[in-house]
Amino acid sequence: MCANRLRELWAAGQPTVNGWCGLPSPFAAELLAHQGFDSLTIDLQHGLIDYATAVAMLQAISATPAVPLVRIPWREPGITMKLLDAGAWGVICPMVSSPREAEELVAFGRYPPRGTRSFGPLRASLVAGADYFARANEEVLLLAMIETREGVENLEAILQVDGLDGVYIGPSDLAIALGYGPGFDHERPELLAVIRRIAECARAHGKIAGIHTMSPAYARRMWELGFHFVSLMTDSRMLAAKARELLEALRGPHERADGSGY
Repeated sequence: MCANRLRELWAAGQPTVNGWCGLPSPFAAELLAHQGFDSLTIDLQHGLIDYATAVAMLQAISATPAVPLVRIPWREPGITMKLLDAGAWGVICPMVSSPREAEELVAFGRYPPRGTRSFGPLRASLVAGADYFARANEEVLLLAMIETREGVENLEAILQVDGLDGVYIGPSDLAIALGYGPGFDHERPELLAVIRRIAECARAHGKIAGIHTMSPAYARRMWELGFHFVSLMTDSRMLAAKARELLEALRGPHERADGSGY
């Protein structure tokens, strides 16, 4: 089985940057994958993507050095196993709030004896190698999203779950759970303290820490705080931001084509 390039980069002490795909477009995923991201996550939770489209996006990403990951819509065995069989090299699972829920994710994503994953890696063995079964438990990444108050309170116990590779912060849901509004790139001291603690605890347990960000400057700060990888924006936000930038350069920041302003 091919080695998971993300694991190799992290083992070498190199932080990585992840792209985020919410648009149901294999070509958009392929285009992003060619830009130099270390990994790309196909979002089946909040993205507009179904299973069949996700498979095509995995195929598109696999033609590049970017490592294809998926965010599953929920902690459910069927979709987790199907996406791994389709060739995802890692799973990000939303709303993990307890060690029991982290254990469920591990069970769905690991072959026996560690887990209960059913064998049938139809596409995964094609792209990863004929010895997929022998090495999948070592190479596939399983990341639990910490984005609830209970998840923060149970962080230490979640990180102690054997077979879980790390945690990933969903900043908007985390902020909502802690009594603030949704958003990214938080500057409130209380939220930053929680974010810092998650990174420090993950490293203390030998686990991976990731977070979603909306700017290169904030992403670099998260690397400096100890996060192993950051996600930078989303495909739709990048598209909208660049389009807005070009239009404002052409027309000015306050004028629409119809003259009505923004």
